Amino acid sequence: MTTLKPGDMAPQFEAPDQHGNLVSLDSMRGKRFVLYFYPKDNTSGCTIEAKNLRDGRQTLADMGLSIIGVSPDSVRSHEGFDCKHSLGFTLLSDTDKKIVEAYGVWGEKKMYGRSYMGVYRTTFVVDAQGCIERVITKVDTKNHWQQIVDELSK
Repeated sequence: MTTLKPGDMAPQFEAPDQHGNLVSLDSMRGKRFVLYFYPKDNTSGCTIEAKNLRDGRQTLADMGLSIIGVSPDSVRSHEGFDCKHSLGFTLLSDTDKKIVEAYGVWGEKKMYGRSYMGVYRTTFVVDAQGCIERVITKVDTKNHWQQIVDELSK
């Protein structure tokens, strides 16, 4: 589980988005953004979360926040996920798992008595200087954009 906390500098990252464009922490300087980590494209919980963020995208934009999703899926998978659900925000492909490891969201998980390695669903709000403002580890997939708004109003 992540040890990053508000006030920490966000770890550097660089990865291709669903259109093949490289996105990095440096390219986001001067912009405030939501960096959310999710396990897999087109699975039920991840689809619910992505569609919820899509639906709240304008509210988040009005607060000066853009959205970046990260998972170990391929660029092609992200492209299909974005197209199928009209997400309209950036999805980064972290196939080598460097970003999930840097943010401390990759580790052992258990389901139905089976252990496996996977992504811990976690969201970071990063300020314009690259500093972590908030960390959400108990993500409410059905109400995630509102959860972010509520967290930022504390």
